[in-house]
Amino acid sequence: MGIGPEAAPLAWTLLLVTTLASLYGLMVDQSFIRGGIFNVGAVRRGQWHRMVTPAFLHADLGHLLVNMLTLYFFGPAVEVIYGTGGFALLYLGSQLAAQGYTLSRKGSDPDYNALGASGAVSGIVLAFCIYAPLANLYLFFAIPVPAFLFGAGYIAYSSFAMGGKGRVAHEAHLGGAIGGAILALLLPTAPGLAG
Repeated sequence: MGIGPEAAPLAWTLLLVTTLASLYGLMVDQSFIRGGIFNVGAVRRGQWHRMVTPAFLHADLGHLLVNMLTLYFFGPAVEVIYGTGGFALLYLGSQLAAQGYTLSRKGSDPDYNALGASGAVSGIVLAFCIYAPLANLYLFFAIPVPAFLFGAGYIAYSSFAMGGKGRVAHEAHLGGAIGGAILALLLPTAPGLAG
C-alpha cells in the first residue's frame, strides 16, 4: 500500500499542482510556459523566479508523466523519511542546484531554455538512495539494482550525457541529483526514524 496524502501532504500537493500547471500551459495557454521557463538571458536580467518555476512546467505529456511517476514513487517516501520541512528543503534545494548548475554550464548562451521537474525529482531520488542504499530499485520495473549503485550510475550517466546533443537537460539532472544527495547527508531524518 502506498503512502497517502495525510502522511506526505507536500509530495501529493506538488504532484497535483505540477500536473495542473503543466496541463494548463500545454493545453490552454502556452504563454504560461514562456513566462516561467528557465531561460539564461531572462535569469541574467534578474528574472530569478525562473530558477524555480520550470519545475512546474513540462514540454509535453510524456515529459510530465515520467517526472510525475518518479515523484509519485519516491516523493511520499522521502517526505516520510525527512519530514515535510526536510522534504521541502530537498525539493527546492535540488531545483535550485539543478538550475544553478545549468546556468554555470550554459550561461554564455542567452537563448538556452529548459523546463521540467527533472532536477528536483532527481534530487529526491538521490535522497532516497542516500537514506536506503541497499534498497532495491527496479530498472524498467524489472531489473533489481541496489539504490547506491543506481544513484552512482545515474550521476555517471548524467555526467557523460551532458556532452551529447539532444533536448534532454542532463546538466539539470546532474545538478539536482548532487544537490539532493548533499542535502540528504546534511538533513536530519524525521523523529522516530533511524538514519
